[in-house]
Amino acid sequence: MGEIMDKLHAIGEDFSLFNDPRDKYVYLVDLAKESTGLKPEERIDRNKISGCTSQAWVVKEKLGDQYSFRTDSDAMIVKGLLFLIETVFNGHSKEEILTINGNQFLTSVGLDTAISSQRTNGFASAIQKIQAELID
Repeated sequence: MGEIMDKLHAIGEDFSLFNDPRDKYVYLVDLAKESTGLKPEERIDRNKISGCTSQAWVVKEKLGDQYSFRTDSDAMIVKGLLFLIETVFNGHSKEEILTINGNQFLTSVGLDTAISSQRTNGFASAIQKIQAELID
């Protein structure tokens, strides 16, 4: 579990460089540009994240005991937030991923007060969808 928390801490340090929330948004958009996104045929209802005001999707892949996620959104801020989930969760086990709480995630990276409550709820929905798929 330490490694997943180390990733959260490192992201938090990156975001702590910005005092202005607008700069955090700019950084999220930059992260979104790094995301490979999804193919059009992967943007289907089964992969859709409900509770998100924008269109957002997540695809899970299992590699042995570890999971990998690919995400996408039609909104750049959301795509950047989803890229953070990929960065933290990819390469970890179900048990490690299930220890993470959506609100804790945002707090630990310093985005809990920088993003709107709608985006906070959507982010929590994304983590819930990922975790629910791991339990199924």
